[in-house]
Amino acid sequence: MKKIWSGILIALLFSNCSDGDLSQEVISFDSVATQSCTNNGIIYKIKGQEALLIQIPSTSFTNEPTATGSPTIIDINTTNRVVYRFYNGAISSTMFCETIPPSSPTVSDEWIATAGKIHITTTAVKTTNASTGRTSITGYNHNIVFKNITFAKQNGTQVYETFAFGDYGQVISPLTLGFDETLEQCTITKQIYNYNSGEAITLDNIDSNLIQNQITPLNSPRTALLGTTNNKLTYRLYTNGVLTPSYFCSPTLPTVPAISQEWIAEAGVANVKGIIEVTTTNVLNSFTHRIVLKKATLVKGRNNFTLGDSHLLGELITTN
Repeated sequence: MKKIWSGILIALLFSNCSDGDLSQEVISFDSVATQSCTNNGIIYKIKGQEALLIQIPSTSFTNEPTATGSPTIIDINTTNRVVYRFYNGAISSTMFCETIPPSSPTVSDEWIATAGKIHITTTAVKTTNASTGRTSITGYNHNIVFKNITFAKQNGTQVYETFAFGDYGQVISPLTLGFDETLEQCTITKQIYNYNSGEAITLDNIDSNLIQNQITPLNSPRTALLGTTNNKLTYRLYTNGVLTPSYFCSPTLPTVPAISQEWIAEAGVANVKGIIEVTTTNVLNSFTHRIVLKKATLVKGRNNFTLGDSHLLGELITTN
């Protein structure tokens, strides 16, 4: 009989101690979508009356894929915060972004991370044009994992060796390459270029046999491979200024306007990728050189996108 009463007493004690505490000791937001605030840098997940919050600088999320096995690592501290909260009512999806938080619901319990690391693995999100084969970067996915994270609770601490927060996606506008079909060429350097107010594409150190004032036979264009020195294709975006014709053909690259992004084409492989094709026609002693790029890939750091199976760079007109 004493054993029975002891068991009942222990059960009652545990029941009383759980009142007002978090309803569970295991945090699980696996199936919950990540949301974010634009005004305070908070990234969060909500589920019923629970919320998991991260507050770190926006610069922690870069538009550059991380190397395999080398995530961005951030220390958890009083600046880089991770907080788990339990509320006394249902949570709205906007309450964390409001300047003045709502008075209800209120926080009934809170775990604050006091140590650990935040690992962020970034990959590019791409779309592919089914008809042309061209790829466009439309955003970046940041997979967030906590390592050796320690939460301070009302009744002690809780440590997770590995705790997956999940994915946080950012959408960007795809690069436009919004050029017309008219190419220009520098008199001395022979650089071929095209531009608009904020972007430019250039083909430097081109093979001399590509641009000739001779008509090419039908279905027999002149060909060469893109390279990192000769036949070097570069795509640039600019800030703090407007491009003009004077920017090009200079012996040294001007510093104004400032370059914000620079993408360089991968070296070509014969009959596989990175192929330049030039078809020349003649009308009234004006030669039109139509330049097409086959399966060209542009690279910036660990980022890349393809121009598709066949991309018209443009047409260059020359005379004898």
